[in-house]
Amino acid sequence: MIFVVVSYDIPDDRRRNRVARVLLDYGSRVQYSVFECRIEVKHYERMCARLKKEVNEEEDSVRFYQLCQSCLKTVKIIGHGQIEPEPDVVIV
Repeated sequence: MIFVVVSYDIPDDRRRNRVARVLLDYGSRVQYSVFECRIEVKHYERMCARLKKEVNEEEDSVRFYQLCQSCLKTVKIIGHGQIEPEPDVVIV
């Protein structure tokens, strides 16, 4: 499982909305153009492939920041919001 922060700057409303819909399948919106995704590597690769189909590389920018567990502990938030906790998994 990896933790990825995805941010984007997309001037076209339709493309921006399509990118946001893809990201909602993989993570949580924490700001208007920023998502946090706690996902398996294979899902991360699938997400990137889906986003590549939606983005105009001449006009748009999508950035991916992968954070390790140690880095997550150093994240500081001023104002409201929190890092989504890792879900508890119980295997029976």
